Amino acid sequence: MSVTVRPYITGGWETDIRVVLPDGTVIRERKKAQQTSESSARRWAETRERHLLLHGTPKPVREEGQKTPTLREFAPRFLERYATANRLKPSGVSSKEVAIRVHLFPLFGDRRLDAIATEDVQHLKSAMVAKSPKTVNNVLTVLSVMLRTAAEWNVIDRVPCTIKLLKAPKTTASFHDFDAYERLVDAARTDALAYLIVLLGGEAGLRCGEIMALEWSNVDLNKRQLCVAQSEWKGHVTMPKGGRLRHVPLTRRLAEALNSARHLRGKRVLCDRDGASVTQKVVQVTVRRAARRASVSPGIHILRHTFCSHLAMRGAPARAIQELAGHQDLSTTQRYMHLSPAALDAAIRLLEGGLEEPTRAALEK
Repeated sequence: MSVTVRPYITGGWETDIRVVLPDGTVIRERKKAQQTSESSARRWAETRERHLLLHGTPKPVREEGQKTPTLREFAPRFLERYATANRLKPSGVSSKEVAIRVHLFPLFGDRRLDAIATEDVQHLKSAMVAKSPKTVNNVLTVLSVMLRTAAEWNVIDRVPCTIKLLKAPKTTASFHDFDAYERLVDAARTDALAYLIVLLGGEAGLRCGEIMALEWSNVDLNKRQLCVAQSEWKGHVTMPKGGRLRHVPLTRRLAEALNSARHLRGKRVLCDRDGASVTQKVVQVTVRRAARRASVSPGIHILRHTFCSHLAMRGAPARAIQELAGHQDLSTTQRYMHLSPAALDAAIRLLEGGLEEPTRAALEK
């Protein structure tokens, strides 16, 4: 169970309530609070949380003889209404649409929702045996959400099957070590666009869409700080991943690069000679060329991993990395903390601190 209160985009406070009932049913309500202060909105949300835990939400009565739709018939309704209700980003809607069209339609497209059995789920896993566990789990999650949503909307009486995710091995994010990153920076200097992209990713931790959407109004060279306020995906401009702004101080050379790159061609920091925004493909190809010249692994997102990894290796606290990178969950940040010798050393020092006083007292006796 959880209650989250966050600023609403048009003012006031939004409450996000998540309750897990004893039977495993998950109820989530997200709405703008009528209360004007954060504390009163939180008290209301906590009261509502207790009510949902005790009473759940009333289900509408299904019409007698109502036909259960097939997965193919239900998919458009699910994608439209679920995405709107949960404010999914266009990229999130697209990934769900691909999972449904490529993996679920071939096996379950003409199957009624209430006729999808646990054995069918095993068949789906077998059909995707060549895929990575992460890919399989993404598809299984989409199926699970579809069926749970259908039950919540009273389209079916209950979820008709058990869906268990595969055990996915924990992977470490690839990143450039200090020498490799400096080689990449040097290789990018000959191209102003490449140089700026590499620094925005490697020294500010911006994602590809955040780099593309960065505007001059988000950059304060006097304070040496930038604000990550929006992201772009295939022409759709949305809030950054996680749904909130973040402020990132600028390194000296990133501030100098931004100052040198100032232009009046458009409001975006990265744009072509005509002022048009650069595309995702341009960003990816630009980084790939610089990486080839530097003989390092290509990839725009490796720069973000490099940002987080270098912070951890320099001894930055996990909470600081989480804030700078805009991770919604601290567990995401923890993937980098095994690189922090300072964190391990500080942990051992805690043992010494705990033993110091008793030892001194024993010597004084």
